[in-house]
Amino acid sequence: MTRTQILSVSGASSIKVHSTTSPDIPLTQTLSGAHKLGCHHIVTSRNGRIAASAGFGGEVKIWSISESGEWAGEGKIEDGNKAGEIWAVALSEDGQFLASTTYDGRINVWDLVAGRKKIREYETKGSFGMCIDMSRDGRFTASGHENGGVYVFNNDTGRMLYSLPGKVIPLNLFYWSLLRKSGLVKPVRAVAFSPAGTRLAAAGDARVIALYDVQHGEQVANLTGHSAWIFSVDWSDTGEYLLSGSFDGKCKVWSIDRRACVATHSETDKTLWCVKWLPKTGKSEAFATAGANRSISFYREATGG
Repeated sequence: MTRTQILSVSGASSIKVHSTTSPDIPLTQTLSGAHKLGCHHIVTSRNGRIAASAGFGGEVKIWSISESGEWAGEGKIEDGNKAGEIWAVALSEDGQFLASTTYDGRINVWDLVAGRKKIREYETKGSFGMCIDMSRDGRFTASGHENGGVYVFNNDTGRMLYSLPGKVIPLNLFYWSLLRKSGLVKPVRAVAFSPAGTRLAAAGDARVIALYDVQHGEQVANLTGHSAWIFSVDWSDTGEYLLSGSFDGKCKVWSIDRRACVATHSETDKTLWCVKWLPKTGKSEAFATAGANRSISFYREATGG
């Protein structure tokens, strides 16, 4: 997602680019054959200049946009990667740094300006890294894992700040016992830093969105209401709202101040793989969802217009 475009992948070999500057959101470019075995993740830098896509063969390709709005390949990361070596990916705001998860829990960071060299390799407890995010100021990287763990790293020092043990605040003993018996305290499928970098949202098979204080690593709230696995979360530009999408096709909008769901969209019963806020224009809030129904849907207004 950039200020004018949506880049999407579907497991196939190509990357699709749609323009958000026209009301009908037309397809403006197709990057055919981007990944021979198919592409599973794509991410853009917040400045909208760099994109990175990860393929099922373990490769990552770097893309840059021209002044005319066309994307072209800049190169790829070559690090002896095998299938599963790179899964989820995240870019720094300026597109200089790329972070990725691996099948065995390592978190790697590359400098895309200095020859695309690996500059960090963080170790966790060896569980598959399912998701990753970088704070807007570039100071922190967070990862979520199959075993329910969430790890936060300081990119300046190259050290782990803390690990969050993949649990939620029990609302009551009955609710907690249900989570424990069903095993839904793990995995973690989505992590996202708030715009100011003060909060971290984490969600997954527990069907709960946990909010953490980034400075101290303390869990400060749970957002409950989903009845299926949560695959994606995204903060609005102001940090007032959080967007979430789940396995049963439900998309929810949460008020952070109220700690409550203020809108639920259920136009599909197919899994939502990704939910994203569109760049804010004027006073209007809008977002997009993409999932197993093989389409991208658009919504206006934070409370469900």
